[in-house]
Amino acid sequence: MIQQTLQQVFGYPDFRPGQRPVIEAVVEGRSAAAIFPTGSGKSLCYQLPSLHLPHLTLVISPLLALMQDQLAFLARHGIAAASLDSGQSREEAAAVMAGVTRGEIRILMVSVERLKNERFRAFIRRVPISLMVVDEAHCISEWGHNFRPNYLKLPDYRREFAIPQVLLLTATATPKVIADMRDRFDIAESDVTATGFYRDNLYLEVAPVPAETRPRALVEWLRPRLAADTPQPTIVYVTQQQTAERLAAYLNKAGLAATAYHAGLDGERRDAIQRAFMAGETPCIVATIAFGMGIDKSDIRNVVHFDLPKSIENYSQEIGRAGRDGQPSDCLMLAGRDHLHVLENFVYGDTPESHGIRRVIDELQSAGREWELVLNRLSQASDIRPLPLKTLLVQLELRGIIAPRYSYFADYRFKLGIEPEALVARFQGERRAFVQAILDAASQARTWYNLDFAVLDRLGAERGLDTARARVLTALDYFVDQGWMMLESKQMTEVYAVLRDDLDAAALTDELHGYFRDKECAEIARLHAMLALFEADSCLSRRLAEWFGDDRTPERCGHCSACRGQVAKLPAAAPGEPLECHDLAALCEPFRQRLVEHGDAHPATPDRLARFLCGLTSPLLTRLKARQLPGFAALEAYPYAAVRARLAAG
Repeated sequence: MIQQTLQQVFGYPDFRPGQRPVIEAVVEGRSAAAIFPTGSGKSLCYQLPSLHLPHLTLVISPLLALMQDQLAFLARHGIAAASLDSGQSREEAAAVMAGVTRGEIRILMVSVERLKNERFRAFIRRVPISLMVVDEAHCISEWGHNFRPNYLKLPDYRREFAIPQVLLLTATATPKVIADMRDRFDIAESDVTATGFYRDNLYLEVAPVPAETRPRALVEWLRPRLAADTPQPTIVYVTQQQTAERLAAYLNKAGLAATAYHAGLDGERRDAIQRAFMAGETPCIVATIAFGMGIDKSDIRNVVHFDLPKSIENYSQEIGRAGRDGQPSDCLMLAGRDHLHVLENFVYGDTPESHGIRRVIDELQSAGREWELVLNRLSQASDIRPLPLKTLLVQLELRGIIAPRYSYFADYRFKLGIEPEALVARFQGERRAFVQAILDAASQARTWYNLDFAVLDRLGAERGLDTARARVLTALDYFVDQGWMMLESKQMTEVYAVLRDDLDAAALTDELHGYFRDKECAEIARLHAMLALFEADSCLSRRLAEWFGDDRTPERCGHCSACRGQVAKLPAAAPGEPLECHDLAALCEPFRQRLVEHGDAHPATPDRLARFLCGLTSPLLTRLKARQLPGFAALEAYPYAAVRARLAAG
């Protein structure tokens, strides 16, 4: 049955390794997990079963680009599939939901964030679902890489929607993460299929070079690969956006065509760069890890790590983009320990302080039965970065303290394409009065109007008008559709139900702070495990596979630098002045003074002062314009942990 579907619908003569047992498990009614290397055909493991299951297949994906590629593939094969995403119009989204309700759409793809929307959950609760697919499923584990806090809620959503089966897909999961995934979704060990991580066509070379000579070494290595008549498609990975720009400029100056790619570029520019690379028009991309997800280019010949990758899992994903056509490809690691403190500081900068966690809990307790919050405002008030703040909110959900209800934009502004009088004149009676009230409730600043919903409610009461928020938003959307108005919305407001009022705030703060400290220690340990792998004197391919629990790799692959006798020693950063030579109290004084002047009762803790001295930003430091103060980033070349320890010791 499944063999016939494979050939007739998808046009493949046979399954790739690992696909058959996963597909059979799903078709037979069991939950399963597929841990396949990048480009090994994980998507077929839900696409094919969706044609044999009675109801909807709901796919949870972390990236819109991945959805679009898969939707295009499904459309080519005549399979009814759709996505719901923020880029769609109201009519487009309504059409998709109608198709799902009628059973015409077999596969629906959404981001995990959409499941926080109460209206969407109410809709999907009415739809019979056969299978929930979790793409990039390692994101569910706090001990994996690329952890996404909203993924932690997926087991609860599965129960809420009464979904009988789950399929987990990922390219990179350690045994600990696989056990975590299995436990959360109750998947039998026999229904976990891992095809192995060994790639016999990849030459893995660790050839670390001191920081000052690294750009020149990169040029020498790339020149024969890029200066040929047919340049080899190449990705050079760096950590920071400014490094991508500088290094791309350096390569171009050396006569090697290269383009920088990072999250700081606007979406249109990133799309153009990606299309040019896919088409072979741009041979070399110098990229942060923003580049790569959803890149299905089979002939990438070289992947270079100019800086240290963020983890062994990231390294595996990134080199996994090379040589998907099976042809020999080179993966070079040039970085040394000089970059280690940068990666460590990313970790330390994300750990909330007890004081910030307590502020969140205090605000929650003062909210009553319903808590409305704007994430950026709460981030500012608590001095917790947005991603760890989202993690904190999910932890409060998992403890049964809050539950998400819905979200809405707090602020709307519009610009008229016609005169205000002309807009009002297009309507009669009560509708004319309603449109006039909208304009009267909006204050004009040059060409843009800012709509004040509180004023509009008051005017509605005074004039006997229905100014319900839903009606107002429907009207604004209609004006936009008619070309009479441009509309912008911002300040997404999350609304949570508060389920408990018996909290011990101090104990809960300590518990949550301990959770974040444990994550911090685990992340630092992962970085040092990565260094140990790169400096190993045994086969790199073997050690990399063993990290993911794969013991089927040869003892010696023969195509890595360790097997060829080139055991790496990662060069340390150039020695500087001992930390003891710096007067930390004097360096911190300008920042201490600004904290006092600000008067927001944020204490000058060792962590906050260490962030200032090491040049790490936080919402509070940004608001206080700490970058402009003497002492900011004065110790950025030193490990954060050492600076924090000295400050704590007084």
